[in-house]
Amino acid sequence: MEVLVIGAGVSGLSSALRLAEAGHSVRIRTAARPHETTSRVAGAMWGSTSAGPADRVGDWALESLRAFRALAERSGTGVAFSSGTLASRGGAAPPPQLFPGVEIESRDPPPGFAAAFRVTVPLIDMPRYLDHLTARLDAAGVPIEVRAVRSLDLDQDADVVVNCAGLGARELVPDDALSAMRGQHVVVENPGIDEFFMTEPFGEAWTSFFPHGDHVVIGSVAQPDDEDEAPRDADAELMLAGAATIEPRFADAPVIEHQVGLRPMRDVVRLEREGRVIHNYGHGGTGVGLSWGCASDVVALVAAA
Repeated sequence: MEVLVIGAGVSGLSSALRLAEAGHSVRIRTAARPHETTSRVAGAMWGSTSAGPADRVGDWALESLRAFRALAERSGTGVAFSSGTLASRGGAAPPPQLFPGVEIESRDPPPGFAAAFRVTVPLIDMPRYLDHLTARLDAAGVPIEVRAVRSLDLDQDADVVVNCAGLGARELVPDDALSAMRGQHVVVENPGIDEFFMTEPFGEAWTSFFPHGDHVVIGSVAQPDDEDEAPRDADAELMLAGAATIEPRFADAPVIEHQVGLRPMRDVVRLEREGRVIHNYGHGGTGVGLSWGCASDVVALVAAA
């Protein structure tokens, strides 16, 4: 079929690639290039979500895990498996559905925490990963057209339109169930860290750091209904102080970049067909972790059209 994919974040790129591999003629239309999307400033650690639909998100995460395992075996993809610590001040173990198919082991907690758990999961260096995806799309003959999209009924030459507009779907659909969750990271030079760390991401702030070779992404905040895309010094100082408490070497690490992104939050990820439109958006902070599983469902929905 002739398929038009809207959006060039990780969901749009993954969906377009899976569709092209399935033999469809695919184009991408996007208001922002891949490196200008929220996906570029993701952490990013693989995992599932506590959002719904409960009977599908686990399968999406598992399929994505299998895809990332294969990608981690290839050079230049930006994907690598890393061990790390999930720390809890309350002592609760992470819900198993957040890390399906991955062993969670108890370990001695760092000072100030009641419990800690060790997992080995994919970490994705998003700038490199987006380059990898766009290179594969280029090799598959999938063009990316940068042009504002104001309607889903925009191309009669397409048999199917796949809506991966992220937060843009709020106006494009429109969808009042979709909201912005502001996130911010600080990227620093890696002082020699090779394991990640994350506290329970409850409330509006937590401590996390994800090493990606020569740099580390430190976070994070979750500020609802806040669409300020300018970095805030107070947030950055809080993140750096939290990271340095866990790993003192961060205290002197040179800052490379401050990043802000707006997560497209929805109580239930929307992946369904509506006429000739297939919606694939509302993944919140787990768009990367669910990307390949959702892309496969998109292919199945197109095949059934």
